[in-house]
Amino acid sequence: MAKGTRVRSTSPPDGGWGWMIVAGCFLVTICTRAVTRCISIFFVEFQSYFTQDYAQTAWIHSIVDCVTMLCAPLGSVVSNHLSCQVGIMLGGLLASTGLILGSFATSLKHLYLTLGVLTGLGFALCYSPAIAMVGKYFSRRKALAYGIAMSGSGIGTFILAPVVQLLIEQFSWRGALLILGGFVLNLCVCGALMRPITLKEDQTTPEQNHVCRTEKQDFKRVSLCSTWTKKWGQTCLCCSLQQEYSFLLMSDFVVLAISVLFMAYGCSPLFVYLVPYALSVGVSHQQAAFLMSILGVIDIVGNITFGWLTDRRCLKNYQYVCYLFAVGLDGLCYLCLPMLQSLPLLVPFSCTFGYFDGAYVTLIPVVTAEIVGTTSLSSALGVVYFLHAVPYLDGLSIQLAATLQHFFSVDFQ
Repeated sequence: MAKGTRVRSTSPPDGGWGWMIVAGCFLVTICTRAVTRCISIFFVEFQSYFTQDYAQTAWIHSIVDCVTMLCAPLGSVVSNHLSCQVGIMLGGLLASTGLILGSFATSLKHLYLTLGVLTGLGFALCYSPAIAMVGKYFSRRKALAYGIAMSGSGIGTFILAPVVQLLIEQFSWRGALLILGGFVLNLCVCGALMRPITLKEDQTTPEQNHVCRTEKQDFKRVSLCSTWTKKWGQTCLCCSLQQEYSFLLMSDFVVLAISVLFMAYGCSPLFVYLVPYALSVGVSHQQAAFLMSILGVIDIVGNITFGWLTDRRCLKNYQYVCYLFAVGLDGLCYLCLPMLQSLPLLVPFSCTFGYFDGAYVTLIPVVTAEIVGTTSLSSALGVVYFLHAVPYLDGLSIQLAATLQHFFSVDFQ
């Protein structure tokens, strides 16, 4: 079978080339989420080189993370209308270009545009389409497949963090960004692995699509430049988008979206504030960093083991309940945090929170696929990850207010 040919199957193969899709998605999560986390390692170098404070340099990480998630629906649209392969390859080129151009930056503003916006946009074109492809190739072992694929974020961070620090020491921050840009170019290889598959669910397309294509061809025969052709093209695009996002009216998806929004507000800030909280209760810097290491490693364990557990026959029909259970236990951990004011108490907290954080991250695409089906999975994941980024907007607004306050106080003094 040729590399780029479309596989036709009545049901997800649950193996075969699907494991190559899992491997590709695993590498995508390393090149996107792990690399994004490692950008913070450059902050000390940026502060000393550009003589700026931490608040100014922290904007870079906030921008790339925010753009990646907020533009996730754009990645879904590109992959749906072109192909998953084209979308991920294009995203890999944009992300690599942003990192390479960032290595030649002469100010933080250049880094905001290159390392922040351009790289974040490239990551957005890769992330949700790659995750959606796993759902098309797996049904019985879907949670396990997603657990392995999503663990790339934790494993990649665990491996890349010391490597990036070594690259900075050997080649300076410019050389490290240049090498990281070449590494991220492997997203194009991941895109090549995403062989399209046509399932029985995809083959039963509405008659409206057939009419759309037929009438559009008729209009092109009449006049390629006529006003009617342009109007019809716009109407057809609107019909297509309306069909792709029809799941927005489903009550189950609305409940899931609200759940993800509240969960993002609660769970996301811990990764930012755990170390400062630990320092405030008398834990040393080394021990606080150790807590984050525990959180990351146990997160990987939660990705894989919870995915395997929820694929068992006894839990297969209760994956939505398992998702709510994982989110609920994360919330209970939060409620207990103010009472934990020593290292022996914070270590079990990091283990528990890290495990169930990895668990619900694995189950988000699984639950989404169960609600909307595989045909609309890419678009639905784009919306879900967009909602997951809403708390980042609050963080950006706080950072912007702090920056403006600092600017005006310095200016008036």
